[in-house]
Amino acid sequence: MIQNILLGIRAYGSVLPLISKLKLWKYFVVPILISGLTATIIGFSAYALSDSIGQYLAQIWLWDWGKEVVLAITSVVGGMFVLWIGFVLYKYIVLALSAPFMGAVSEKIEIHINGNSTGKYQETSFQSQLWRGVRLNSRNLLKETLFTVPVLLLSFIPVINIFSTLLLFLMQGYYAGFGNIDYTLERHLEYKESINFVRKHKGIAVGNGIVFMLCLLIPVVGVIIVLPLSVTAASVRAVELLNTENERSVL
Repeated sequence: MIQNILLGIRAYGSVLPLISKLKLWKYFVVPILISGLTATIIGFSAYALSDSIGQYLAQIWLWDWGKEVVLAITSVVGGMFVLWIGFVLYKYIVLALSAPFMGAVSEKIEIHINGNSTGKYQETSFQSQLWRGVRLNSRNLLKETLFTVPVLLLSFIPVINIFSTLLLFLMQGYYAGFGNIDYTLERHLEYKESINFVRKHKGIAVGNGIVFMLCLLIPVVGVIIVLPLSVTAASVRAVELLNTENERSVL
């Protein structure tokens, strides 16, 4: 598992030269715009809703003294809560809406690695790629939400909360990597087959997603570079995994 996580992370080491060599930057223009717009909406929403949430939470403070301090604190808490929700939703919105554009990127990477020999291959349209992206990421959002609730409850237990925070981060990374890998799998595997494939190679997904999540922590620049880097890295590893699977099936 740890070895596969490291493999997922190491794939990022060669992505910039590969993007330049294959002239892939033009394919990232629309996804970068989607990423930037989504992040901007989330940021403004957090700013706009922070006061309202703060005032609502401040009602629990029944005394007049310290009211302004409490309001300031609850406003910050409210804004952070909206940002956290937005942080979770961001990756699913961007991964889903970028699917038709990222499919072209992963295809060019696959042809670069394998030549014209792509093995089992199924044609996909813009609409089918978008629908699969929406379907897959909606499914992953539901799964992550269901798993997040019990982990958050564990975060209230001293000592254990250290591990629960790490677990939440790794879980978010897994589903981010899942979406990135599926841009390649959609041409080879059906929906359910893709889910089983990523489960089998979950370490690669986690490794890819870890860097994805860390990129988002970089102000402004993060939302610009996250898709080019993560999708390219995921495509390289996904093609390698598919090649290995195909070789085993032949033997």
